[in-house]
Amino acid sequence: MVTATPHHVFSYAEYLARELETGLKHEFLHGQIFAMSGGTPEHARLIAAVTMALGRLVDPKRCRVFTSDLKVRVTATGLATYPNVAVVCGEVAGDAEDSNAVVNPTLLCEVLSPSTEAYDRGEKWAHYRRIPTLQAYVLVGRIPERLEVFERQANGDYVHQSAERGESLPVPCLGGAIPVDALFEGAL
Repeated sequence: MVTATPHHVFSYAEYLARELETGLKHEFLHGQIFAMSGGTPEHARLIAAVTMALGRLVDPKRCRVFTSDLKVRVTATGLATYPNVAVVCGEVAGDAEDSNAVVNPTLLCEVLSPSTEAYDRGEKWAHYRRIPTLQAYVLVGRIPERLEVFERQANGDYVHQSAERGESLPVPCLGGAIPVDALFEGAL
């Protein structure tokens, strides 16, 4: 008879201590700690391009754009993670247990990779949509080169739009659009 070895269930405080001790980023959910791996040079370049594009869209008096060093905590589910890019409009609200985690993003963006696409579109999106302040979830795909946005409507539902090369993706919550070609110029 084969028995499974039980996994240790970590408290959020243990998770925070592990991050502090290692200096590495980890995702936390349901008592489990998951190391976050680095990406390819093209993945990093796309994250930088999206960060710059969003920076041109936001009103700096009202909103701020953050890199993947910003931890976001989904209060409703307990997920703590580092989205590729985040935008917070208004005052930044910290998590009650973690002063380094933000709980009120307006927009979150993930650059898709073969190893994370299913998670980013599925389980992670299921967590993100539980954030009351979230107005848009942007996905950046490389094959094909495309942008997608899930934009929250007044009734709380999300509407999906996509744009490919030669098009721009409207991001109404920021009052503008992201030209797809601008992100993929200079692709590695």
